[in-house]
Amino acid sequence: MSIDPRVALQSLISALEEHLAASVARRGDDDPAVEAAYLAIADAFEVYEEVLYDSYGEVTPLVIYEDDSDGDDELDDEDEDLEPIEN
Repeated sequence: MSIDPRVALQSLISALEEHLAASVARRGDDDPAVEAAYLAIADAFEVYEEVLYDSYGEVTPLVIYEDDSDGDDELDDEDEDLEPIEN
């Protein structure tokens, strides 16, 4: 990728700010704006992590989890429904 890490970081920060705004304005449990903002954070983070590694050989201590449950909103005690997304 040829994106500057600072540009990718700013995109991640913007995605986090959008998620906060969507969360504050949430209209119910399944608000599509909050879900879209959530996914935007994951996408922006993946780009940031990739350009950070490509540019400096560094990674963050963060992991994005994907919910692979079959519609069950309850997580068990060991979070078996969550699997990390490989970067």
